[in-house]
Amino acid sequence: MNIGLLLSGGTGARLGLDIPKQYIEVGGRPVIAYALERLFLHKGIDGIQVVADPAWQGPIAWWIAQHGWKNKLKGFSRPGENRQLSILHGLEDIRAYGEDKDWVLIHDAARPLLSEKQITHCFAAAEGHDGVVPVLPMKDTVYTSEDGKKVSSLLKRSQVFAGQAPELFRLGKYYEANLRLLPDKILQINGSTEPAILAGMDIAMIPGDENNYKITTKADLERFMGVKHEGMGIAWRE
Repeated sequence: MNIGLLLSGGTGARLGLDIPKQYIEVGGRPVIAYALERLFLHKGIDGIQVVADPAWQGPIAWWIAQHGWKNKLKGFSRPGENRQLSILHGLEDIRAYGEDKDWVLIHDAARPLLSEKQITHCFAAAEGHDGVVPVLPMKDTVYTSEDGKKVSSLLKRSQVFAGQAPELFRLGKYYEANLRLLPDKILQINGSTEPAILAGMDIAMIPGDENNYKITTKADLERFMGVKHEGMGIAWRE
């Protein structure tokens, strides 16, 4: 079974808005709806688990029901103290109905421009591996600095990549990899693939999509607002 785990527990505090960024309306529907639509419509995904604050679970379920996708929604999970703990909560709930051999595809609600092609590529590249991560090559020269004030060393740009979402993992191995980081190390994790690498899992890299950016700043939101949006346009209900 292939399960999509959509992370929507963030507060979006950096944008300074009244509601989390993933619930802002753009093109007549919430930002989260774009990723939801792509996951629900993909034929390779059997079910969806959503991490969201209880206050937003009702509106999300309502929006899903408007499109007749309710049968594909497996349930909601509570957000954690950080992104990785939110993922762990989702994994725990998925294990109630899934098996260790299943695949879990992790994506952010704040990455609304996920493509069908990117999802398909993740699953296609998984054979023979424990997981898959889309990456982008670095275009700029990359330096390290020990004190944040002067350059300490130069990294080989050809060997440095920026990770993206969605990331795909074998459920059982990835769950165990996260458990090993409890209780404190998991709070230091920034990317979904980090626990897998620390646990020695075999993670394949595939080309990422520069359009699949994460809405983090107001400039990102304005950039997304400038995109021509098509698809399911049912209005949001808070």
